[in-house]
Amino acid sequence: MDELVRLRGSIDNIDAALVHMLAERFKCTQKVGVLKAQHDLPPADPAREERQIARLRALARDANLDPDFAEKFLNFIVREVIRHHEAIRR
Repeated sequence: MDELVRLRGSIDNIDAALVHMLAERFKCTQKVGVLKAQHDLPPADPAREERQIARLRALARDANLDPDFAEKFLNFIVREVIRHHEAIRR
């Protein structure tokens, strides 16, 4: 049972780090959204999204993480970022 408690503690720490990393990421993407609005650029950038998906899938493979899962995760984040960018543009 000590091992279970230890592992769950590690999971909790990793979850906290993920939340903080996502918060930092969204701070950056909010600034990107402002710049896009100022320069009349569209909220979405499909070419960049394709490059990012390919990059993330490769990173996932290297880390022994399911690339399909990594892509789904990135797509979820990108949808939220685009939603923010659309709101900033309005």
